[in-house]
Amino acid sequence: MFSPGIKRPNASSRKERNQGHTVTPRSEARRSSLQNSVPDRPSTPAPWAPRLSVLTPRIPPGNRSEREDEADPIKPVYVGEFPQVVRDEEASLLQKRVPASIKCIVLELPSTGSGNANIDSTERNCWLVCVVNWDSTSRRTKKVVKHCNSAGIVLCNRKTRAIIYWPEVYSEITVPVISLASSDELEVTSSLLDGKASPNRQRQQIRPGTNSTGCSSLNSLIASALPGFQHVCVALASCSNGELWQFHCSPTGIQRKKIYENKLILPSQGGDSGPLIGSKGYPRSLIWRFSHVSTDESKREFFLLTDHEIQCFVVNLNPNMHVSKLWSHEIIGTDADLGIKKDLAGQKRIWPLDVQVDDHGKVITILVATFCKDRVSGSSYTQYSLLTMQYKPGVRMEPSHERILEKKAPIQVIIPKARVEDEDFLFSMKLRVGGKPSGSAIILSGDGTATVSHYYRNSTRLYQFDLPYDAGKVLDASVLPSSDDIDEGPWVLLTEKAGIWAIPEKAVVLGGVEPPERSLSRKGSSKEGSAQEEKRNLTFTGNIAPIRASSEACDAAERQTGVLTGIAHRTGQDEESETLLSHLFHGFLSSGQVDGSLEKLQSAGAFERDGETSIFTRMSKSIVDTLAKHWTTTRGAEILAMAVVSTQLMDKQQKHKKFLQFLALSKCHEELCARQRYSLQIILEHGEKLAGMIQLRELQNVIGQNRSAGVTSHSSAESQMSGALWDIIQLVDRHLDYVISIEQPLWIQIQRACELSNVCVNIVHEAMQYRNENHLWYPPPEGLTPWYCQPVVRNGLWSIASFMLQLLNEASGIEMSAKSDLYTYLEVLSEALLEAYSGAITAKVERGEEHKGLLDEFWNRRDTLLDTLYRQVQDFVDDKHQDLNGGFAEPKEEILRKLCSRLLSIAKRHESYGTLWRTCCDLNDSVLLRDLMHESMGPNGGFSYFVFKQLYEKRQFSKLLRLGEEFPEELSIFLRQHQELLWLHEVFLNQFSSASDILHVLALSCDESAISTADEQADPGSDILEPKLADRKRLLNLSKIAAKAAAGKDADSETKLKRIEADLKILKLQEEIIQLLPTDEEKQYAERQLLRPEELIKLCLKGQNAKLSLLAFDVFAWTSSSFRKAHCNLLEECWKNAADQDDWNLLYQSSIAQGWSDEEIFLNLRETMLFQASSRCYGLNVETFGEGFDEVLPLRQENVEPLVLRDIGSSVEAILMQHKDFPEAGKLMLTAVTLGSVQDDTRLEEVPSPME
Repeated sequence: MFSPGIKRPNASSRKERNQGHTVTPRSEARRSSLQNSVPDRPSTPAPWAPRLSVLTPRIPPGNRSEREDEADPIKPVYVGEFPQVVRDEEASLLQKRVPASIKCIVLELPSTGSGNANIDSTERNCWLVCVVNWDSTSRRTKKVVKHCNSAGIVLCNRKTRAIIYWPEVYSEITVPVISLASSDELEVTSSLLDGKASPNRQRQQIRPGTNSTGCSSLNSLIASALPGFQHVCVALASCSNGELWQFHCSPTGIQRKKIYENKLILPSQGGDSGPLIGSKGYPRSLIWRFSHVSTDESKREFFLLTDHEIQCFVVNLNPNMHVSKLWSHEIIGTDADLGIKKDLAGQKRIWPLDVQVDDHGKVITILVATFCKDRVSGSSYTQYSLLTMQYKPGVRMEPSHERILEKKAPIQVIIPKARVEDEDFLFSMKLRVGGKPSGSAIILSGDGTATVSHYYRNSTRLYQFDLPYDAGKVLDASVLPSSDDIDEGPWVLLTEKAGIWAIPEKAVVLGGVEPPERSLSRKGSSKEGSAQEEKRNLTFTGNIAPIRASSEACDAAERQTGVLTGIAHRTGQDEESETLLSHLFHGFLSSGQVDGSLEKLQSAGAFERDGETSIFTRMSKSIVDTLAKHWTTTRGAEILAMAVVSTQLMDKQQKHKKFLQFLALSKCHEELCARQRYSLQIILEHGEKLAGMIQLRELQNVIGQNRSAGVTSHSSAESQMSGALWDIIQLVDRHLDYVISIEQPLWIQIQRACELSNVCVNIVHEAMQYRNENHLWYPPPEGLTPWYCQPVVRNGLWSIASFMLQLLNEASGIEMSAKSDLYTYLEVLSEALLEAYSGAITAKVERGEEHKGLLDEFWNRRDTLLDTLYRQVQDFVDDKHQDLNGGFAEPKEEILRKLCSRLLSIAKRHESYGTLWRTCCDLNDSVLLRDLMHESMGPNGGFSYFVFKQLYEKRQFSKLLRLGEEFPEELSIFLRQHQELLWLHEVFLNQFSSASDILHVLALSCDESAISTADEQADPGSDILEPKLADRKRLLNLSKIAAKAAAGKDADSETKLKRIEADLKILKLQEEIIQLLPTDEEKQYAERQLLRPEELIKLCLKGQNAKLSLLAFDVFAWTSSSFRKAHCNLLEECWKNAADQDDWNLLYQSSIAQGWSDEEIFLNLRETMLFQASSRCYGLNVETFGEGFDEVLPLRQENVEPLVLRDIGSSVEAILMQHKDFPEAGKLMLTAVTLGSVQDDTRLEEVPSPME
């Protein structure tokens, strides 16, 4: 990374050295490993091969030894390859074979581990992992690495917050415990980032250019075992929205809890051009103060790195796990003695990137990046530094407001001037401390490089460990244990494909170089390498340094999230195919011939790479990449009027069209369309962006002419230079926050915001127009996301729109014309932004990716924009109507119709149903409403469903049902959730059978509000009345009428009618039962509620009344056969209760004493409840619904089947045999039930019929 450019050994010397090379001690094992490598793996050279850049000598050629075959002291030392079992298991997984050894533990991610999101489990950056060593429960006294025999693993998804916990990975059963974040948790964090959770946010927090991702993510994860508990640990995670989360992990489950939330508005870090806000990536890092926990420790401290301070917390290692804050120390502030002084000249932004603590928990090292601007040259650069803090002696380790830390040494500048990197690249850096030389630190970069920094002879020295791209990346770094347990050990690096390497102390000391002016990455430096290599970097690197390239405005939106730190390593084949393509294209320009171009390019492997790495993409980019230097000159806006700029842009456009013609004539276009759709899209997007730059040039020309002619609303406009557009062209290494300063007058802010909005919209519209005009050139769009739909473009447009929203709310004291202009530009910008969201969502759906989060973000921003715009339209209408009151006053509806026409079109296009509804209501236009309902037939019912819901919530049921005339199917679907209105719609549709069923269900429903809504048709403000039994009877009668209307159409109409009649009789029985109940709370409850049949029967049994006991059999008769079978025990209780209603012993004594005749016996027994119950259940003309009582409970024992004789209650006779009077009066009792069963109860005039 930081090694100077050196000359590699020539081929002959390498050949001689290889011939004299002896076999390494583990060469046979390595050879076996390579022979058993996984098929289709990139061709990684052997780690000891001389072509590896890590083995290239890192001292100038003049200082090298003549004997290059001897061990080089500045070379890293190869420690070993991954264990062979690891490679075998990796190969077996890829080849779908069964693992061959239990020494390599394979943990499979469950399908639910990523929540609802489709996250590739192989992507390292999506997961945070912590290993909990159950054996390591005491603080280490010896720096000896021991084999781990028991460990747990905590895996956390950065995006979805899913937690996967393996309590013991060495057990035979490794079933993980899974915990998914709730939707409320994710929605709250998303709203916090959208700025809706903090009402007191300052305006500078939504400045244009703010990098708002719209979704928070977890940045850091630490875990610790709980002493005294088996396989129980606590994990702590920091979130980019300021939250600290605690996860209590045990084999039985995972408990998640938010334990801290930094609600402070992040302090601004600004320079001389205004403040900047805190970044999306903070808090940054979590780390334990001490790396090990002992068995007797009840507490453990950890540090949290934010964007301006270090915070110290303590967690109790017990089941309660209380976390409290001990202290905080500001490391970025106005006091240089505390840390880093901000607001210095040329200083624009400070990023604390990572923090580490020494083994003793006393010294804290922080990696810091500072974004600076040279005031003389105007160039921007990044400065990397190490800040070392230590505990002040004598301070108490308890919550305190005194200063806890102090500087151990002045700030150590690692690189004074480095290239400006993307913020995501900065956050990918990791810091490690503790290796040799003493006091050194190693910095791991996101692109896979590692750099050792140490202070040597009064200066900082850097040593870079680097691998070629096809050898993978450096994954992590640690320190080898030393033999004496006193000193530090050498640095050891874990690589992706080249094994494990160690960096001796001598290599760092002798091989270190002075810090060059370059970055912590693989990208080249302006002071290193040849001019040809520098030109190649400028032409083809995916992330061009802002200080060098003037096409930033054209290519800023082109950088995708996955391509932030450069393209893949270019092989010799790439160089050859690129040279061939250039030669063929220039031959086409001169001769117009493309003979054999496709075959030649195919033979050269030109179609092997897709996307940014394709040679066709790089050729296209080289055509449109560089703009004229006049675009970035500091001479002023008048330079832009020079015709050379427009001429150069037109020339580039013509050349790009020629390139497309070459692709078409050579049939490379067909090949790209079939094999490299993404590459072809990028090539055509180059044409879109070039057309946008031409439009940008024309806009600047118009603005310059207007300003020179004095076409401005304020005479001081000239002092503002050329407005926001000129600042955009000059904006190469500055944030958009500087384009519009809040210190400027409000009218200037509005003017600049309008210019900025106009520029962005025109560029996007020009790109869309280019796409429409050249649509035949484009590949099939399924799954491809246009550049203007990428997150960076959407967030940029949203930052401008949100700023304009704020200006619109604050523009009460300005002229109406300026306010109208601001509204007009915001309306057009909103349309472009919403179109970008639509394209992004469509692409995600086509690719089958999770898109709920993007949809939620789209809905929130759409509603925010359109709601504000519509309120502004209403204000315009009121103002204009008041102005016309003196003369002929135009109706407000007509004014509103004219002003909201475009807004209405946007709302219809993007399904903003709330805006459509309010517009139709304010216009009082039912025709427009119905037209929109026909046009907006989206998913889930579209606008029709929204209208139905609004009318239902306002309880405007008549309007709702009238819409069913025009939208019958849609209303039927909506009313499925509102049965109380559905039956009316079914009657309108002549679906009488369905209406009867719905009414039947409603009448017997326990949902009181549904019956009240259907029956009362109450006003919105009225209370819901409790339905009475009369209301239910009315619904049953309506159901009966509807069933009779469907009698000729429904085969089951007769059965339905009988069931309705039976339910009507049960309702009547409830009324009779209520009248016989004593006045108490139970009676009041029965009067208010619909009681189930079993409840009615139990009331009858509880009443101890002769008539109630007989009504219980009536309830049983009108239920159903299935009910009687299911409640057979309850029926037996009814017979026992009926038998208890008469004194059978007295009857028996009277019959003996008086010598009753048969007629007298009949007359006396007919008055008993047993006789009447038998007549009701088993009489000649008995009425029941369904099968009779005989099917459930036969009257006589001889009628019972032999299989059920053992059941003591299998007949009425068996039940009576249990009665206390049966031994003496049993014959009378059986005679009563027998006479009742053959008696027609309709002839019993003395006993009224139960149904009269």
